[in-house]
Amino acid sequence: MSKKITFPRGTSDILPQEALLWQKLEQESRTLLGLYGYKEIRTPFFEETDLFARSIGQTSDIVQKQILNLASQRLDDKGNIKLSGLSLRPEGTASVVRSYIQNGFDRQENLSKLFYIGPMFRGERPQKGRLRQFHQIGVEAIGPGAGSPYLDAEVIALSVNLLNSFGLNGFRLKINTLGSNEDKKNFSKYLREQLNPLINDLCGDCQSRFERNVFRILDCKSKECKTIVSKIDLTTGAYLSSESQEYFVKVKAALDDLGVDYIEDPKLVRGLDYYTHTVFEISDASLGSQDALGAGGRYNNLVTQLGGPKVDAVGFALGVERIMLAMPEIQQEEHPTIDVYLIAGDEKFLPRTFKILNTLRENKFSSSMGYKFASIKNQMKVANKIGARFVMILGEKEYNNKTASLKNMSTGEQREISENEYIKVMKEL
Repeated sequence: MSKKITFPRGTSDILPQEALLWQKLEQESRTLLGLYGYKEIRTPFFEETDLFARSIGQTSDIVQKQILNLASQRLDDKGNIKLSGLSLRPEGTASVVRSYIQNGFDRQENLSKLFYIGPMFRGERPQKGRLRQFHQIGVEAIGPGAGSPYLDAEVIALSVNLLNSFGLNGFRLKINTLGSNEDKKNFSKYLREQLNPLINDLCGDCQSRFERNVFRILDCKSKECKTIVSKIDLTTGAYLSSESQEYFVKVKAALDDLGVDYIEDPKLVRGLDYYTHTVFEISDASLGSQDALGAGGRYNNLVTQLGGPKVDAVGFALGVERIMLAMPEIQQEEHPTIDVYLIAGDEKFLPRTFKILNTLRENKFSSSMGYKFASIKNQMKVANKIGARFVMILGEKEYNNKTASLKNMSTGEQREISENEYIKVMKEL
């Protein structure tokens, strides 16, 4: 016997019963996002690797450890085979910004409010809540009109409202500010000054992060690193300009006005290089070590960095699989019942049965049948199993009289109807 092939490690099948729950979450998302004025955008699953290196950052953990590269071949001008640098998208923001620039959104509208729902990919070792193929619901607000603390507050509130709409309420929202690019440079310098005397006490990963991405030390899970970080004064006054501090005060005031509960966490920095000013993360303790449901923030310089106009931007992404893990007592959604299940009492009746089946569908009745002949008893079992509301039977008498026996599966009531009455009778039931 041949060895069975299973799905790749770190992925999963979304089976029909589960897919109904996914559809429900997606529909609820689309409804709420529409109320906030967001429109859906769909970008490729893979992009030029350089897009992610330039946006996320060469020194980020995603680019260094997690990105999944594709070995794609192309021909150069001389007909020689060359390998092109393509990667599966590890996150959605870079692709949306690339599309924003490429399609000239800034020339069409002052503020582009876009959302996406789809799979992302990472190459590191899979674990619970951290898959190689995972799915995100994300929003990006980009444009000349995006530079407002009120938009930061709206985006944060939207992420919270989405989770609430899924039935979640035990999560925790943390916020922080990184300030402007200049503030981030000052913050980076300040952290290195504070950490340099203790660099040998840091874990191996954080010793390498000290030079390439010192911010990542702040959220290291190592006990030793946590102890060291806890002794650093991380009050925003140590690195923030007065303008950036004032901006963050307005964000918090707007969140207060919206009734959004939050915790200020000066250690929150996020792992992507493009963030400036407001950053936030939503976590749920019930998920264990991989407790983040979603995160986001402002990235005012990314569009320019990728060759676009000088515009501001803010956004977030929520992890669908983690949302489902955190949902209380997930109930599998029931498939809609079939209106009519058709049964042919003899193999020679299958052509007419098939014709009736498609007539019913043309008139918007969900219908099915057994495509291979089986006994009426066995076909009735199938009709029961799939939850058909009615069964239409073509036996010898019905076939000769050009009628069908219609049985109500709830009441057991059965009646014979003529061929030209099928649709009329069904519409009356």
